Amino acid sequence: MRFVLTLLLISALSACHQLKDKAEPDTTPKEIRSGFAFLTPESQALQRDEFANPGLLWVEKGKDLFTASEHGTPSCQSCHQDQLAGAAARFPKIDEISGSLVNIEGQINLCRTRHQRRSPLAYESDELLSLTAYLAHQSYGFDIQVSETGQAAKHYESGRKYFYTKRGQFNFSCAQCHNENWGRKLRGDTISQGHLNGFPAYRLEWQSLGSSHRRLRDCDTGVRAAPLPFGDQQYIDVELYLAVRASQLKLESPAVRR
Repeated sequence: MRFVLTLLLISALSACHQLKDKAEPDTTPKEIRSGFAFLTPESQALQRDEFANPGLLWVEKGKDLFTASEHGTPSCQSCHQDQLAGAAARFPKIDEISGSLVNIEGQINLCRTRHQRRSPLAYESDELLSLTAYLAHQSYGFDIQVSETGQAAKHYESGRKYFYTKRGQFNFSCAQCHNENWGRKLRGDTISQGHLNGFPAYRLEWQSLGSSHRRLRDCDTGVRAAPLPFGDQQYIDVELYLAVRASQLKLESPAVRR
């Protein structure tokens, strides 16, 4: 089985024979397109359908979690009656108390430990995915508005460096696929520009909802690099870089992806 998978990977990589060895930081596509643009018409229709989109199941569960108290502790809604419309479009951002860069998942857990006297939720747990999906969906259609200045500057540069650094046994960088070869075919799929504006997203490959970190781990695994742990600061830095890179796009979670 391992030998077969190796052959499949080599075959897939051969389809990208025009990949460049050199990656400059100015290779970002001039025409920014959401991953939605690279889906089949059937998958696009599934994402648009307010009843059939499977990601909305997690949104509904997230709504229940957002409004529920837990063992006498206050609910999220008790502090956020406005339901945080547009808030997700501003993450990742610097937490004013700790000075750390946090994403939505990190902010949810900070609220739980600081204000609700609750334990943090495990990354990729159904509860954290549901709350993240609910909050992200509150910002559906909002422009991405993150900052890469001030304390966030070093994190932006860290994320940018990771995006352009070759890694793994195949010695590929994110930029070689998503900047230089987007729109080309890879194993029957069309290479997207690698934006995260639809996450958490329902991937047909997973048959489940997943976070942006799950997608980043899949990419690292695809080039045979050791994936980082869920919630790793390096991946949060990459989230910031990609959010700035996708600043012309709007949030569309829960998106459907391949």
